[in-house]
Amino acid sequence: MVVYATRAGLIKAMRFIAHLDMDAFYASVELLRYPRFRGFPVVIGGRGRREADSAPDTVFPTLRDYAGRGVITTATYEARTFGVHSGMGLMKAAQLAPDALLLPADFERYRHYSRLFKAAVRAIAPQIEDRGIDEIYIDLTDLAAGNWEQARQVALDLQRAVRDQTGLSCSIGVTPNKLLSKLASELNKPSGITLLRSEEIPVRIWPLPARKLNGIGPRASERLAALGIHTIGDLAAMDQSRLIGQFGRSYGAWLHAAAHGRDERSVVTHSEPQSISRETTFDRDLHPVYDKAQLSEIFTSLCVKLSQDLAGKSVVGQTIGVKLRYDNFRTVTRDRTIDTPTRDSRAIRRAAGECLKRIPLDRRIRLLGIKASQLTNGDAPGPGFLFE
Repeated sequence: MVVYATRAGLIKAMRFIAHLDMDAFYASVELLRYPRFRGFPVVIGGRGRREADSAPDTVFPTLRDYAGRGVITTATYEARTFGVHSGMGLMKAAQLAPDALLLPADFERYRHYSRLFKAAVRAIAPQIEDRGIDEIYIDLTDLAAGNWEQARQVALDLQRAVRDQTGLSCSIGVTPNKLLSKLASELNKPSGITLLRSEEIPVRIWPLPARKLNGIGPRASERLAALGIHTIGDLAAMDQSRLIGQFGRSYGAWLHAAAHGRDERSVVTHSEPQSISRETTFDRDLHPVYDKAQLSEIFTSLCVKLSQDLAGKSVVGQTIGVKLRYDNFRTVTRDRTIDTPTRDSRAIRRAAGECLKRIPLDRRIRLLGIKASQLTNGDAPGPGFLFE
């Protein structure tokens, strides 16, 4: 709550916090490129797009023709009616929606549209917390001026600005806090605007599954179900002391507060990154011996790109880490703290190479990543460019 001092004492002002979530973002961006696919089940996933593949007359396969281990990045709402969803394996999705079209992902294009929609929002409501490529929190307290209808009008203005700037739709939830707004933005998708007052929580929030609360994962959901807690209302009815006994003091107290819609977090408009990383998943598994030259080139490229990212943020890193995922999906990480913080790609590569020496390279690799942490502001040599 925002607290104001008056002659009568301290009073709490009603907060108006919005969560804006783009509707099926990646798929919707692709439909701008291929409008003829509107109304059809479309899945985005598998291999990334290459520039040569982006011609408008490209013929795309259906899921029934797919063979591989890729996963769904996102899907249109028409595809979701078959039960497919992001994170699902494409082979499994093919069983549910064999006629769905499969389009490759184009992350550079998605980042472009992400910048566009955020700029459109910021021009109206500058108090923004960036939560990823397709969602943001917005503090509308000053713009709403304590009036729910005014808050609705601002949300409509935001929706219109996003559509005018990008051609895309979004859904917005407006509530007194971030926790509820995240829930509310999902209630009327796509293109929905949901206003939710605290007194409406028992009717509109408590019937929802407990796993809908952002912060309850699959394992916690299973443990709650074992206690007979299936809905948010069930959770709200549970005694706080019992939740603390089952889940620990911190998480148990949070579960109780969240079920009652309590969340005092502010919209954070700026935060310093704790780490910066670059990683890539290969189109095919690469062998540490037979594909050594290709792996070395990718490794160097990641170091150079990480160096450029650090320079762009005007930070240096003192701990360099490597992430590697084998063909059996086992993931290992190693890191090394160096004497002098750096953003020079040669120094990054040397430190990352030392990390690699501590990782068994005895099977094929499907993902490789480089990370810099312990970031500080400071001058250092700019990004080096090396191709060894």
